[in-house]
Amino acid sequence: MKLQFAVCDDRAEDSGLISRLCAQWARQAGAELELEVFPSAEAFLFRYAEKKDFDVLLLDVEMTGMDGVELARTVRRDDESVQIVFVTGYDRYIALGYEVSALHYLVKPVKEEKFFEVLTRAVSRLTRNEPFLTLELPGEVLRVPLPEIRYLDVRQNYVTVHAREDYTLKRPLAEFEPALDRRFYRMSRSCIVNLTFVRRVTRTEAELTGGERLPLPRGQYEKLNQAIIRQI
Repeated sequence: MKLQFAVCDDRAEDSGLISRLCAQWARQAGAELELEVFPSAEAFLFRYAEKKDFDVLLLDVEMTGMDGVELARTVRRDDESVQIVFVTGYDRYIALGYEVSALHYLVKPVKEEKFFEVLTRAVSRLTRNEPFLTLELPGEVLRVPLPEIRYLDVRQNYVTVHAREDYTLKRPLAEFEPALDRRFYRMSRSCIVNLTFVRRVTRTEAELTGGERLPLPRGQYEKLNQAIIRQI
């Protein structure tokens, strides 16, 4: 299992300890872990704007500049599935964790046993009952979680599934529709979009949170807006 973790803490000694504990947990769990460390919320968001691919966020609360709770709120606007764990020296912010659906709130100094338990639970929540799109690729069968898929589009006889990576298959677009859920909307003959990623809709295009601009056919403006409202 390959996982993407991010640690955001403005104290280098604390982020170093959390990183080492993550590495120890991954070895015990047999997980392939990629971990990135950020000294501020702003540094994290600069990276996050390029690619939204984290599975677990380990956030300090009180940091210089934007605090961890506001950072979590910002991330939640784009990603409902990422697991957020607050790791901080103060317990007075626990109630705020509920606002952003935080998995857990750990108070420093972090106890190894409890930390490992929380990470195991975070990964379990990532995989539990998660709807997938099954893709038959050359030499492998891949399951892509539906919340990660931004959109699917077709060119000639090939469909590309745009998720954390792009996957191109020679299949009709209509064959994918039965495996998708209510968050997906077919906005044209050649494109199905995940409504949770739509940031703005104009008469001519739908702009996604990652910056992609998808052409909107004539007559789809009202229909797409209504689909977004129903999905919410």
